Amino acid sequence: MSAAQPNESSNAISLAVWIAVGTIALVIGIIMLTRLAVSSYGSRSLDPAAMTPEALAARIGPVAKVQLEGAAPVAAATPASAPKVAAVAAAPAKAKDGKSVYDTVCMACHMTGAANAPKLGDKAAWAPRIKTGNDALVASVIKGKGAMPPKGGGTALSDAEIKAAVEYIVAQSK
Repeated sequence: MSAAQPNESSNAISLAVWIAVGTIALVIGIIMLTRLAVSSYGSRSLDPAAMTPEALAARIGPVAKVQLEGAAPVAAATPASAPKVAAVAAAPAKAKDGKSVYDTVCMACHMTGAANAPKLGDKAAWAPRIKTGNDALVASVIKGKGAMPPKGGGTALSDAEIKAAVEYIVAQSK
């Protein structure tokens, strides 16, 4: 047994030495790779002239031009004469009827009763509201009331579309 002990301790010391040598070699390798990366990529300096608006426009400008036969030559675009985007007027949207407004905006709350919204067709819940008249109902929808945001959340809706939706709901709830 006494002969085996020096052998085991020498194996442990040998293992510790090899771990230390390997760790040092790994650290030196990482340092060398870092220096290589910094020297290759970090030493590049940007030319101040490359960052001028004219140079940027030249780099991101079109790569080709189309020249029609018989047409005037196409001039190169410069930052000062960059093409302007023409405003395009949207085609007027077709007004929605009351049912489609209800289906797209109002149904979320008035079908489920969310935030105490009166459900479509609930005559008892709608009766006191209907007594105030359609104009008062339309005004409260446009302004918003309680948890209901203005225009019921359909901010793109016109007042006429809101009125049509109110008339649809009232007709279904009488």
